[in-house]
Amino acid sequence: MIVSFQAFLRICRPLQWLKNLMLFFPPFLSGTIFTPEVAVRGIPAFSAFCLASSAGYILNDIMDSEQDRLHPTKRFRPLPSGVVSPAVATALAGFLVLAGIGVAAITQSPRFLLFLLLYLLVTAIYSLKVKDIPLLDVFCVATGFIIRLEAGGEAFAVPISSWLFLSVFLLALFLSIGKRLTEKHNLGDGAGLHRKSLAGYPDGFLEGAMYLTGGAVLVTYSMYTLSRSHLFYTVPLCCFGLLRYILRVKSGQSGDPTESLLKDIPLLLVSLAWAAIIGWRLYF
Repeated sequence: MIVSFQAFLRICRPLQWLKNLMLFFPPFLSGTIFTPEVAVRGIPAFSAFCLASSAGYILNDIMDSEQDRLHPTKRFRPLPSGVVSPAVATALAGFLVLAGIGVAAITQSPRFLLFLLLYLLVTAIYSLKVKDIPLLDVFCVATGFIIRLEAGGEAFAVPISSWLFLSVFLLALFLSIGKRLTEKHNLGDGAGLHRKSLAGYPDGFLEGAMYLTGGAVLVTYSMYTLSRSHLFYTVPLCCFGLLRYILRVKSGQSGDPTESLLKDIPLLLVSLAWAAIIGWRLYF
């Protein structure tokens, strides 16, 4: 079976690599992002997680291929559409796993390699079973972001504060719940056929959980900035971003974090403003 490069690229989901920028949060927030060591350590670290995350997405697509064939949009993906066979996808996923581990083993510390292996384990557990279990599915996704954060701290030798840990975890949980709420709303009565965990969420639960975690994000992020007065001015931007995402989800638009950031202009602008203010206060 001859597979085009475009099909390989689509199955690897390169747009989702943006999530791996979480690795650079520790040096960015510590004021060391422009040191030469960040480029030396960061490029291989980022590459290793991109390879690993693509392998995880491929495994997830393999496990979901039957349900995805019935999905209004996912049926056009390379696996459910038949452009890429399960055998070819499995071989590609195996290669990406080995490549990611190899890059981490050669260029990073043993502790960073352990974080990468833990990430691979969590994504495998998610794809094989946990994604069908309510609550555990979104907690598993949020754990993946925490592993990225801790791996970034290890790669750049930057300690992760307790408030930053909680802020990132709760934000990831908030976004995951928002995505599930969008899926449940858009798929209607057939939501459980496409994602089993959605059938286990009673009406109103995901909406309430989104409000709960959104408020918790605002509190923990505010506490994080209190110990760093130069960041306190970004709290209103955080509040606006959270409310804008909730508005987007409640309006029936996509709750996918990457898609929301790239396609929602207000969210993109407030994210850039947040980064600009932090950059100005920390570096200038």
